[in-house]
Amino acid sequence: MLFDILIIAACVIAALVFLFLVTRSSAAHARKDSNDFTGAVVAVIGTTYAVILAFMLSGVWNNLQAAQANAEQEANSLVNIWRITGDIDPAVGAEVQDLCQKYAHVVISQEWPDMQAGKSVPRETTEIINRLWTLAGQAQAHSSPDSIANYQFMEELRMLTEYRRIRLMHGREQLPGILRAVLVAGGIITVAASCFFGVSSFRFHVLQVIVLTFLISLVLVAIADLDRPYQGNDIVQATGFVSALSTFQHQRD
Repeated sequence: MLFDILIIAACVIAALVFLFLVTRSSAAHARKDSNDFTGAVVAVIGTTYAVILAFMLSGVWNNLQAAQANAEQEANSLVNIWRITGDIDPAVGAEVQDLCQKYAHVVISQEWPDMQAGKSVPRETTEIINRLWTLAGQAQAHSSPDSIANYQFMEELRMLTEYRRIRLMHGREQLPGILRAVLVAGGIITVAASCFFGVSSFRFHVLQVIVLTFLISLVLVAIADLDRPYQGNDIVQATGFVSALSTFQHQRD
């Protein structure tokens, strides 16, 4: 959060420095003659950039919500697997429960911190899932072909594997470099264009530039944070897995 505040403050200061240079190079009354032309250009630039900002902010916000929903669905599939174990081969079910509890522990204590730090996640959860698939095959082999419980077990395990793969993908995804360049360049051009207006009151012009720069930089910082669902300030939380562990403990007690 402090880093974001420093970025916004630096953007505002840079805009004011540029405004000061513009006012030193040409007087306000000289620039006032071209206000109509400058206003038309700024209107086109501002409208185009506003649309870009709106789409980008909406896109990263939807991506964050999708990442949170996916994490909750992954935890829900893990709980469903735990609950199904009561209806499958008891010898397999006991080990499946232990693996489910271990999976939740590893995700909370290891995978989440590693994803926040941008590191590769440990292979321990992959090994747990592989073992679950092996146990699912054993349960299927020792049950009747029309066993509903084993079919549900396989289906929930399939979804757990898929949700985990999507979660890891969300942890790696971010806006392409060209889009980040468009956002930054568009902000610089928009603010710079507003500095070329000829305004009689310098204080009023300063206030306008500060407000515009603050708003644009605030939106850019928000996009940068929301673009990283597991590394930004507003990250996906492991609440689903915490609830899953609580469920496991409650049912065992």
